[in-house]
Amino acid sequence: MTTDRESVRQNWVDRNFRRFLGIDPVRIRETTTGHADLHWANLTGAPLVLLDWENWGRLPVGYDLGLLHAYSLAAPETAARIRLEFGHVLDTDAGRAGELIALGQLLQACSRGVHPHLAPLVARQAKHLTGIPVPTP
Repeated sequence: MTTDRESVRQNWVDRNFRRFLGIDPVRIRETTTGHADLHWANLTGAPLVLLDWENWGRLPVGYDLGLLHAYSLAAPETAARIRLEFGHVLDTDAGRAGELIALGQLLQACSRGVHPHLAPLVARQAKHLTGIPVPTP
């Protein structure tokens, strides 16, 4: 499905990357239509259904997968399975950029007290991808 509705904007990346990831902003070069809030609370079991579509729209390639992976970091086997199944997206330049944006937005949420248990795991994943430690709040 194509749409002009934007879920993730370049201006957010430009304003927030240094603050939350400690790196220069990436450019969003490839987009796709996506959910924009993909985590386990928005998925059902059999049959698989994606819930909570209020934020859907255009987003960077790899964003939804990167976000689902980030929400899975507390369950290492699940996180590893996501990387295995979706590495063909996440391991591309576009997928890496999308994942970094998802990590940055999740770190922003963590800074506001949302999912505090994920903050160190997300920070570690961001450092793994960039080689740069994330700034401390």
